[in-house]
Amino acid sequence: MGHLEHEDGGSRNGNGGGVPGGGVYDWYRRGVRLLEEKHPAAAVQLLARAAEAEPGSGSIREALARAQFDAGQYGQALESFRAVAEADPSDDYAQFGWGVSAARLGDFETSAEHLALAVAMQPGNRHYQAALRQTRATLAARAGAYGPLLPGAPGYLAPPEDPAAP
Repeated sequence: MGHLEHEDGGSRNGNGGGVPGGGVYDWYRRGVRLLEEKHPAAAVQLLARAAEAEPGSGSIREALARAQFDAGQYGQALESFRAVAEADPSDDYAQFGWGVSAARLGDFETSAEHLALAVAMQPGNRHYQAALRQTRATLAARAGAYGPLLPGAPGYLAPPEDPAAP
């Protein structure tokens, strides 16, 4: 995959400490570009550095959360989306990200809560609606709302054999 290059062609800022060249805004822009180019793990590296330098920036934190999610780092993505949503509870995308991250971690109750908030804020967003429907269907299936599993269905466990039966 190579190394990250600074726009002037250099790979580091010359301080020998492994810090990427440029400033926080440069790291953010390059991180977003890496994310758009489908290199989320590399984007995480730059965006995490930017988030450390500017912890109050919602834009940096959201981009970091997206990169973490796309890199399969769902626990870290959840924490980053949560930070954005707690700083601005009306941020529908942060609520959505929190919800889908929670779903990937198997916490469908939390997922449903935050996806429902996102849908309430943006009722016309089909991505939000689809994610909420899927989470609610998972919760309903886990609760047995669709009746018992039939033999041969995924997750079906046969009843134990009765040793007293003839």
